[in-house]
Amino acid sequence: MTPALTWFKSSYSSNDGPSCVEIALSWFKSSHSSNDGPDCVEIALTPDHIHIRDSKTTDGDQLTVSTDTWTSFLSHAVDRV
Repeated sequence: MTPALTWFKSSYSSNDGPSCVEIALSWFKSSHSSNDGPDCVEIALTPDHIHIRDSKTTDGDQLTVSTDTWTSFLSHAVDRV
């Protein structure tokens, strides 16, 4: 199943003009999340950033990190598993 796209206005768009840029993120659950447990992490990939959110509060706060930061984090997280 293909995840739904989440559209939002780019920070380069304004409400003053007719031209707006919208960006879509395709969110998916972490391979370490399950449907049985209460804890789920979703991520959306872009060329330069990784977006991270709690799947239970998809309209809540999100964390955005660079791809280099994400790669470094994963290398440390894998060592702990």
